[in-house]
Amino acid sequence: MQRHSSARRIALVVSAMATLALASAPKSEPATNRAWLPDQGDGTYKNPVLAGDYSDPDVVRVGEDYFLVASSFTNVPGLPILRSTDLVNWTLIGHALPTLPPAAHHAVPRRGGGVWAPAIRHRNGRFMIYYPDPDFGIFLVTAKNPAGPWSQPVLVDDRRGAIDPAPFWDDDGQGWLISAWARSRAGIANIITAKRLNPAGDTTIGEAITLVDGERQPPVMTSRGPSPWMTTEGPKLYKRDGWYYLFAPSGSVKGGWQGVFRSRSLQGPYEGRDVLDQGATAINGPHQGAWVTTPSGEDWFLHFQDTDSYGRRVWLEPMTWKDGWPIIGQDLDNNGSGEPVASFRKPASRIASRPTAPQDSDTFDGSLSLAWQWNANPQEDWADLKSRPGVLRLKSISSSENLWEAGALLTQKLPSERFSITTKLTFAPKAVGERAGLLMFGSDYAWIGLQNGPAGTSLVRVDRLGADRFQPEQIEVALAKAPATVWLRMTAEPVVQANPPPDFSPYWPSMLRSTHAQVKLSYSLDGETFTAIGAPFVSRPGRWVGSQVGLFSQAPTGTPSNTSTRIGWTDFDGFWVTR
Repeated sequence: MQRHSSARRIALVVSAMATLALASAPKSEPATNRAWLPDQGDGTYKNPVLAGDYSDPDVVRVGEDYFLVASSFTNVPGLPILRSTDLVNWTLIGHALPTLPPAAHHAVPRRGGGVWAPAIRHRNGRFMIYYPDPDFGIFLVTAKNPAGPWSQPVLVDDRRGAIDPAPFWDDDGQGWLISAWARSRAGIANIITAKRLNPAGDTTIGEAITLVDGERQPPVMTSRGPSPWMTTEGPKLYKRDGWYYLFAPSGSVKGGWQGVFRSRSLQGPYEGRDVLDQGATAINGPHQGAWVTTPSGEDWFLHFQDTDSYGRRVWLEPMTWKDGWPIIGQDLDNNGSGEPVASFRKPASRIASRPTAPQDSDTFDGSLSLAWQWNANPQEDWADLKSRPGVLRLKSISSSENLWEAGALLTQKLPSERFSITTKLTFAPKAVGERAGLLMFGSDYAWIGLQNGPAGTSLVRVDRLGADRFQPEQIEVALAKAPATVWLRMTAEPVVQANPPPDFSPYWPSMLRSTHAQVKLSYSLDGETFTAIGAPFVSRPGRWVGSQVGLFSQAPTGTPSNTSTRIGWTDFDGFWVTR
């Protein structure tokens, strides 16, 4: 345990999906294959330490190992679990949720729903993850091995709108479940509450008590001047030297700060401070994370930064203490509040590690890499890795023409700011209207691929701007008569766009810009010479998530999914991510 910590069965488990998505051994990308690595190889690191969209990170140390868990929303499998020995180099080792409960509810995409901010702890030889589904309550899963298998989710608290759970056990052994609130479900927000836990930690008991009400707190001094506490959420409770420390970000996700409240009593009253904000840096909204202590006694803090289409990337900050208050990052002006570090020395570690990052490329050698997630609970026949060894076969699944409503999208996080993805596609449709391709997905999306029409197969690019608002798609035909096998490629680089001012003040100038991926789509008939199609596409994030890249094979709307003799499939031979 970290030294600052005092110390109905739900759902259908789709066995074939679990085999495909979870059975593969954890893999990492060596430095030669990565567009960006945090470990500089000289004893220092660059932020972010996780360039992918690992929102709302929480971390626990067990011995020499650190385990990180993050939100996954509507993506399946859910609750990604990563391991590190130095807080810089991370490997994805599994997921705690093969499917999302309730199974029927999550059989379709729930954009902005599903698994919100989790918390991971290790207690009495068990790993415990508390996570919220804001439409149903707070759940618990447990395991002896963080790589799995994990238990079926247990509903710990059925209060709709309770989010961001964080368990805490006091010195007397009494457990507490701290939570924030989503106004969209509960009608309240900007408030942190606590309920007692039973001895097993799997049920809350008694009435909730309020620890911090942002509406009643005095304004906090930030580097932009005094500001009211607003959108206070993401709580984590710790104890140190007789003080209770409630970590909770505030001030909005993209433009806020990391707050800490302290009290001599768990039940308060609490006094709050800003201990980390953007300051003079360009690093907007350091938000929601976890304090962790190394075996040698160093304190560190991991948090996310909202970077629009690139998602919520994870940063690592040094953490020090002054007058009983934590300072996160570097306090260059000695005002008691830190700023994010762009680079720093690595945490002390007794275990050597090589520069690495979670895998993204996939050769489909018997199992899907852990990087892949569906957009809803899958059916067992959506993916096939046996018909052609080394090839992923996706069955054409019927869904709305608007992919925003499609669950059978196989996607992963954007791997870095600049990247190129290539895949070889072989199309075997049986019905007019089937289509398949390589996708940049979000509230705006674009894909390149093959489409089966009355006159045969054509190679197309499809854009849909405002997919979340059900705007029409735009189709550009590159080849009216296309072969069954083509190579597809997308290349991406960051582009900065202007934003209107937010509806609150004061705010940091970084709120006036957003970062997205400018994407070029191209195809080849021989795997060597690629031809661009259309103008560059600018990505947009999804609901609480960044943009995603992926593959899909779609049947016409209204086609029964069990009529396999009437619909076809698409084979994908490799998914190669390069610089």
